[in-house]
Amino acid sequence: MPAHVLVAEDDRKHAEILRRYLESAGYRTTITHDGPTALDRTRRLNPDLLLLDVMMPGLNGLDLCEVLRRESSVPVLMLTARAGEDDLLAGLGRGADDYLTKPYRPRELLARIQALLRRAAPAPAAHDMVRAGPFAVDLARRVVTVGERPVECTPDEFAILVAMMRRPGRVFSRAALLQETSGYDRESAERAIDTHVSNLRRKLEPNPRRPVHLLTVYGVGYKLVAG
Repeated sequence: MPAHVLVAEDDRKHAEILRRYLESAGYRTTITHDGPTALDRTRRLNPDLLLLDVMMPGLNGLDLCEVLRRESSVPVLMLTARAGEDDLLAGLGRGADDYLTKPYRPRELLARIQALLRRAAPAPAAHDMVRAGPFAVDLARRVVTVGERPVECTPDEFAILVAMMRRPGRVFSRAALLQETSGYDRESAERAIDTHVSNLRRKLEPNPRRPVHLLTVYGVGYKLVAG
């Protein structure tokens, strides 16, 4: 069955253009035009990906993304007319997986969607587990646990965590971690990785302000300490 993309876009003309792009590429598409409806349909329909405009009536895209991240790991690609780095980081900080600035090329949009869906797809080996310290990842079910506690991670957070758990103690540069993600503009790449790691610390560390597992190696990048 083709992947189901839910589009939340208040500009009805733009939403219809998006529908045509997506359906011509083989995706099933649901269109919504305000934040509360998008939240309700995401909960009811469980789409494979949410294409989310930042500026929407009722509930803006940033707040909607933050609400969803408390209950879902659905991949979120945010669309916005704001091109600043702070806007990108605000979206990532609320749990978005990727960020595309209007106007954009249809081929780029489809490439970003395909990349997110690939990263969110279940791994083929049902028994494949990765463990490091208190963390465990079931790759087939895409489930992260800390002790016995399940943790919801976005696709990019999941990919970064798994990469570091596979080689505990190794120092990863931001460029190396960026290769595990959907990819961002080069100018924003380092701060995007910092935001993902900050989100992981908030979800995984006993005290995110004093991390003991996801450590910064100043001037280089990050490493995971299992002990």
